[in-house]
Amino acid sequence: MPTLNASEIVRGHILQVTSAALGHGAEELKDGALLLDTKGHILKKGNFADISKEYSSLPVRDYSGSLILPSFFDTHIHFPQLDMIGSCAEELLLWLQRYTFPREAAFRGRTQFVKDAAKNFVDELASNGTSFAVVYSSSCGEATDVLFEEFERRGLRVILGKTSMDRHCPDEISVDVEQDKAWTEMLIKKWHKKTDRLHYALTPRFAPSCTNELMAMLAKLHDDDPSLYMQTHYAENRNEIEWVAELYPEAKSYLDVYDSRDLLNSKTILAHSIHTNAEDEQLLLERDVVISHCPTSNLFLGSGLFKGKSYLEQGLKVTLGTDVGAGTSFSQWQSMNEAYKVAQLKQERLSPSDIFALATVAAGKHLGFPNLGCLEEGYIADFQVIDPESRPILARHLAMATTAEERLTALIHFADDRCLKELNIQGQPVYKRA
Repeated sequence: MPTLNASEIVRGHILQVTSAALGHGAEELKDGALLLDTKGHILKKGNFADISKEYSSLPVRDYSGSLILPSFFDTHIHFPQLDMIGSCAEELLLWLQRYTFPREAAFRGRTQFVKDAAKNFVDELASNGTSFAVVYSSSCGEATDVLFEEFERRGLRVILGKTSMDRHCPDEISVDVEQDKAWTEMLIKKWHKKTDRLHYALTPRFAPSCTNELMAMLAKLHDDDPSLYMQTHYAENRNEIEWVAELYPEAKSYLDVYDSRDLLNSKTILAHSIHTNAEDEQLLLERDVVISHCPTSNLFLGSGLFKGKSYLEQGLKVTLGTDVGAGTSFSQWQSMNEAYKVAQLKQERLSPSDIFALATVAAGKHLGFPNLGCLEEGYIADFQVIDPESRPILARHLAMATTAEERLTALIHFADDRCLKELNIQGQPVYKRA
């Protein structure tokens, strides 16, 4: 019996990974179809011939000749670092002092500069196939409010927070505990769960930039509302780890700085998490935290090589982030390309489908959105349409590929923003290539 609220059929070459499990592999339907309801949910997936016959009266959105894939999650990215991609320094802490902090000082208030930057930032996400981003704003509540407005206007999904820091940074971006609390509470009240696409994350930049008083204030807000996300940096750089030990001598470890304040749980997103030991990894597993692997950033700053396969085999919740601006691209294709190489250097090989899952189905599951990241019955139709002819080298390799895994491999190594024809969220286009 045909479903009464079915509204349209989406046709194309469906390519995806449907499980976060290692070794699951890529799947495809060469002439596939998605049956959507009026709210942009997937009622059925199958061969176009079968679905079009059963639902012959429905309109068809025909992407024949193009690839239909789940859209991307980016689980770690910085709004006020938009203008500093590729700024070179020896390592993380010097890079922060020389480039990051001075540039972030410009992202203050509701200025035209901030509004233009917010538009450009969201444009870059959408034009790279990212429908859901986990974002650090600047330390200014007003600028963060502007960015929330832009995400709401464009319809992209976001977990977003005002960065909190009150020490070891320039006065222009340092915010005292009282003002930080006022701004944070305002943003939570105005934006957190305003719609199912908008969420707030408490965002201590990292332990060195936060006093005990600031950390205690954020921990209290987190305890008061367990639905809030919490994001911060962890174990990115060896000098950073040594500094944390000096600043928090009472802590058993860097991770304990957060854990002793009850800031580690299933809604915590830790960026990087490179330099860990067995005890750290056991605690990360017990607290059920989400880890964001940021390979282009880690390679650019020389921070270290992520233990991806080891973490995944232990059951840790690994996702993928661009970390713009230490990361060098908004494209998760580029992140995957570099993640593959990092795994090779670690001699812990991950397959292309293992890595693709980190930016799609695994991210949806780990962030608490199990109906996103995959194009199957019961999921929300967040998808991107890729033009195979957009780059001759991509078209050539796709033509030679004989399996879904090989096609996915070609995309990871050759796809970029030129390849995106359209991005849909809940079945509705939010970006179309001009």
